[in-house]
Amino acid sequence: MDWVERVLSIRQWTRGEERAPHKPLLLLYALGRYQREGAAPIRYSAAERELERLLREFGPPRRSSMAYPFHYLTGDDLLWQVETDDGPGSPGASVGRLRSSGARGRLHPELAAALDADPGLVGRLARALLVANFPPSLHEDICAETGLEPADAELPPEVVRRLPARDPAFRPRVLEAYGFRCAFCDYDGLLRDLPVGLDAAHVRWRAYEGPDDPANGLSLCALHHRLFDRGVLGLTRDRTIVVSSAFEARSRVAAEMVWGLAGRPVRPPDDGIECDAAHIDWHAAQVFRGPAATRAA
Repeated sequence: MDWVERVLSIRQWTRGEERAPHKPLLLLYALGRYQREGAAPIRYSAAERELERLLREFGPPRRSSMAYPFHYLTGDDLLWQVETDDGPGSPGASVGRLRSSGARGRLHPELAAALDADPGLVGRLARALLVANFPPSLHEDICAETGLEPADAELPPEVVRRLPARDPAFRPRVLEAYGFRCAFCDYDGLLRDLPVGLDAAHVRWRAYEGPDDPANGLSLCALHHRLFDRGVLGLTRDRTIVVSSAFEARSRVAAEMVWGLAGRPVRPPDDGIECDAAHIDWHAAQVFRGPAATRAA
């Protein structure tokens, strides 16, 4: 099996429509460490804070721990090994045992050898993990947090076919439906008569079966798109904008650009195709960093 296909075949925890990017985040972190330090072991106790920050920023809103992938990724063929002060093998998924046993994880020797032999492989693996688990608006942030060089490598056609197909008509249809304006703030910039700084955002991410359909789309400016995908901004079923109570505005400008949206209705699309309530529910449960604030912080 090709290495890119192998990382895309990792077994991930599932329950209904919940997302669980724990293993992909651990692999991305390990690939970033490989780029900087080679295949040196990663001591859990030393990396714990960085791993938990990754999960807190890019994982689902529910409480969880990176101790789970640190242990369970060993069950995926030829990707990850764990040893303790007592020898090979993981002590389990308990945070306490991973700390007390001196647990260290590393990329499997066969994967490390493949990375050494093919300098472009790390980029292909990173890109596949990012595309398969996160929206494009988060890729740069994840690379920055993991220390990865931007993953712009081309993927083999057989791998591309395994990833969610992209409909090129989605963006123009969504932008046109909202009058080439941000549905949150009404930004409507043009450059030589073409929209600039506007994105067609997916409410339910493509990586999690979100369709390229106007009922799953919002025309958002680049800032509000990123904040929507990071869970700072969300929607209610009556299409009202909500702001996470965890958000802190440190300046008047930030307060106006974010807190100023709280309680505002989303601009309705001209074609009448509103966001589907099921997609709004998914975003509220899997992305939005609730609870919603009742007033500006």
